[in-house]
Amino acid sequence: MKEKERLSDVTWKKWGPYVSNREWGLVREDYSADGDAWNYTNHDIAEAKTYRWGEEGICGICDDLQKLVFSVGFWNKKDKMVKERFFGLSNGQGNHGEDVKEYFYYLDSTPTHSYMKMLYKYPQNAFPYEDLIKTNAERGKEDPEYELIDTGIFDQNEYFDIFIEYAKKSQNDILVKLTVVNKSEKEAPLIVLPTVWFRNTWNWGYNNYKPQMNAENSDCIRINHQDLEIKNVYAGNAQKVLFCDNETNNERLYHSQNQSKYTKDGINDFVINGNSQSVNPKDFGTKASFFIDENFKPKETKTFEFRLSDQDLKQPFQDFEEIFVSRQNEADEFYADIQCGIKTEDEKLVQRQAFAGMLWNKMFYHYNVERWLKGDPSQTPPPKSREHIRNSEWKHLNNEHIISMPDKWEYPWYATWDLAFHTISFSLIDPDFAKHQLKLFLFEWYMHPNGQLPAYEWDFSDVNPPVHAWAVFRVFKIDEYLKGNPDLQFLESAFQKLLMNFTWWVNKKDNNGNNIFEGGFLGLDNIGVFDRNMPLPNGEHLEQSDGTSWMAMFALNMMRIALELALYNNVYEEMAMKFFEHFLAIANSLDNMGEECFSLWDEEDEFFYDAIASSDGDHMYLKLRTIVGLIPMFAVEVIDDEMIEKLPNFKKRMKWVLENKPELAALVSHWEVKGDESKHLLSLLRGHRLKRLLSRMLDPDQFLSEFGVRALSKEYEKNPFTLNLNGTDYKVKYTPAESDSGLFGGNSNWRGPIWFPINFLIIESLQRFFFYYSPDFLVEYPTGSGKYSNLDEIAEALSRRLSKLFLKDEHGNRPFNSQYPRFQTDPDFKDYILFYEYFHGDTGRGVGASHQTGWTGLIAKILMPRFSRKNIAESETITPKNVEF
Repeated sequence: MKEKERLSDVTWKKWGPYVSNREWGLVREDYSADGDAWNYTNHDIAEAKTYRWGEEGICGICDDLQKLVFSVGFWNKKDKMVKERFFGLSNGQGNHGEDVKEYFYYLDSTPTHSYMKMLYKYPQNAFPYEDLIKTNAERGKEDPEYELIDTGIFDQNEYFDIFIEYAKKSQNDILVKLTVVNKSEKEAPLIVLPTVWFRNTWNWGYNNYKPQMNAENSDCIRINHQDLEIKNVYAGNAQKVLFCDNETNNERLYHSQNQSKYTKDGINDFVINGNSQSVNPKDFGTKASFFIDENFKPKETKTFEFRLSDQDLKQPFQDFEEIFVSRQNEADEFYADIQCGIKTEDEKLVQRQAFAGMLWNKMFYHYNVERWLKGDPSQTPPPKSREHIRNSEWKHLNNEHIISMPDKWEYPWYATWDLAFHTISFSLIDPDFAKHQLKLFLFEWYMHPNGQLPAYEWDFSDVNPPVHAWAVFRVFKIDEYLKGNPDLQFLESAFQKLLMNFTWWVNKKDNNGNNIFEGGFLGLDNIGVFDRNMPLPNGEHLEQSDGTSWMAMFALNMMRIALELALYNNVYEEMAMKFFEHFLAIANSLDNMGEECFSLWDEEDEFFYDAIASSDGDHMYLKLRTIVGLIPMFAVEVIDDEMIEKLPNFKKRMKWVLENKPELAALVSHWEVKGDESKHLLSLLRGHRLKRLLSRMLDPDQFLSEFGVRALSKEYEKNPFTLNLNGTDYKVKYTPAESDSGLFGGNSNWRGPIWFPINFLIIESLQRFFFYYSPDFLVEYPTGSGKYSNLDEIAEALSRRLSKLFLKDEHGNRPFNSQYPRFQTDPDFKDYILFYEYFHGDTGRGVGASHQTGWTGLIAKILMPRFSRKNIAESETITPKNVEF
């Protein structure tokens, strides 16, 4: 199989869709005195300002160090500017935070990007920039977002469908095809501007080498860069080539002298205003566009061909169609193999677009914090205040890699716990990339010397749930299944660095040394009664059920990795024992805190809650039912006697601990009670507690939605939770979609919606509990129905609920599209899938970032058919081709 063969050659990934959809409004481009990144660079400034750390574009590709970028611009002859970047609102402009206001869809990609396809819908009338800004500003947190379709700009079908496809003949020979469809009944003009430029690496005072590009005719742009193999960019039907430089227009933005006569916005000025003085008449520079001016008849389709090549080609388009057909067929062959057990065409369509979105969201991420803090030698030094704004403790961080992003417009920066989930789906199609992503964050230029993993660029010191070890082992097992042999070097090297991370958690987040962990918001933003990142006013502190449970899960993940390594090197038996004992200590503390033996499990309500601990040792439950109380389910491991017998030292030490500290084993695991086929359970939950938690989770009036498990109980819709603490009233209401407050920027909400990562871990945990308990362990599902199912059946049912978000129902509708009837019925919209950040807790409507295929891409994993029950304990996800949860 051609694509699988290419996966073994990393040079096939040198070029890919690694260009951000937004570089403006980012921390790394912010050199302000007050840290106001959203306003230091904005959408309109981006047209004329050269970026320091990366580039943006529509459907852009670049090399793996982003030295050369290719992207496409358009002008409908009515817009105020060339459309060369996607428009959206900043965090302050959107009534629910930052929000892209365009429609584009990732349709296909192979893992090596040998073939890629996406769709952009470009209006033929003036883009309603001002209307979108003004109307959203008038709306409050209780109002829906004002979207592009709400403006009426698509009402008469006066728009272009622009399909952009790439096909590689070889590693450095890339074909580009634009298929433009006039969807209107009217004639419409369109200027197409395929653009190529060098990222500016010469203005900062480190290396003054300045590459050049030039043209002798309108058919070819010649590339001259000492580090690049690409020599030519060809166009099949251009009228002319326009040149300028990737240099800031200082005169326009700052009323100071320009370094170049032909600045970054020169081509835009020529196209929009006809200013011939803004482009270089000598046809050379560091940025160039082919100029193609076309008129489209009603419903007309036209195709445009381009090629980036390391060869001098006399007939660059002679083999064009042949190559495209071959790469498309190879992509179909690759995914036919991946999807061989999937039954319906609709499931295949959704999964393939999920994979495409994940692959298109790979991005070149460049950020050297020390240089950013100090400033560059040839630039004005940043204000001293920036060292006190953010990230001054991360001077070692120096990132310059291709990284999986959550969403290249709304979150064009990595988030460490997001990425852990990304790797699960990536491992099904490209396990080597998945492993590399996990290893990156353990390298010394990512991980802090103290062992902390960087969270995200807005605050690297923030704390994400510690799921990296979980992802490392899952990816390891999937990779082993697919390839037939274990990558022990990957597992061992990751384990060594994860030891540092575990130690950081123990030293920094265990407030009183009692194995009860805080951690702040832990990625769940506004889920708490108040901001869990902020200190409480009178010396109290928060004892977090989820923080402690995440650490119990972390300990079990580390124990399981150590056990795996111990099968090959008995030295690791001692490490496995360390984490076995650490888990028992955490589990004991969860039930026996302080002299009063306070437990985060409330016997009266039979639920896990956070608690406020006062300075004198008293505790008070925060009796708010959220998924925080379900997270203890995630700390579960099953070990069979067969493995224990292979590890005599571990067995001996474990036996001693259990005999001499029997209260620990009896409390958390009933270790002495063997499950089906002589299996042992390590868990924070005994059978009774598990059933009580599930009775809440599976109750449609509480957590269970038609589309998964909600983040907050629906009971708070009519009766909000209230708390008075130190004279301040706090209130939490069930809010199934967008946030009704500005807490954490207001662009995410954990008070009711459905989130994929938590649902995924719930499903996996249920499967692992099922592996220990017999099928006779039954739970009422749904609660109150009088019907009972085993845990595996419930896990499968939850998977189906999540899948329903995207799959057509009996009426042909997809719930994630429920806000707009047109998206459900129009053939030009209804089968294009958007993978939102989270989903409405009642209707399934997509909410938040619209292209967050990152962790919502877990649907690709969920849609894989079940195959093997045996490997559930190993967290393998086995299907005919893959490994089970």
